[in-house]
Amino acid sequence: MNIQKLMKQAQQMQAGMAAAQEELAKKTVEASVGGGKVTVVATCAGDVHSIVIDKSVVDPEDVDFLQDLVLKGVQEAIQKGREISAAEMKKLTGGMGLPF
Repeated sequence: MNIQKLMKQAQQMQAGMAAAQEELAKKTVEASVGGGKVTVVATCAGDVHSIVIDKSVVDPEDVDFLQDLVLKGVQEAIQKGREISAAEMKKLTGGMGLPF
């Protein structure tokens, strides 16, 4: 086993992972809940960019429902981003189970 070759491969993988993480931080995902009444846009890094709420679900008598919809939308958007990130990192690491 050539240690220098192994080190070079590790450095290349690390550079590839850094580039992929940078790209994923820019890539957005969208999640809609409540039949499209709440839409959340977030990055694959988990940063929420926007939340759009249809006026029809704004009911001052039922704020809990709206809060639940917004929370569910944010959770779904972040989960989608995590799934995309994990898939991209798995491609780079060849499924070696390395942390990223």
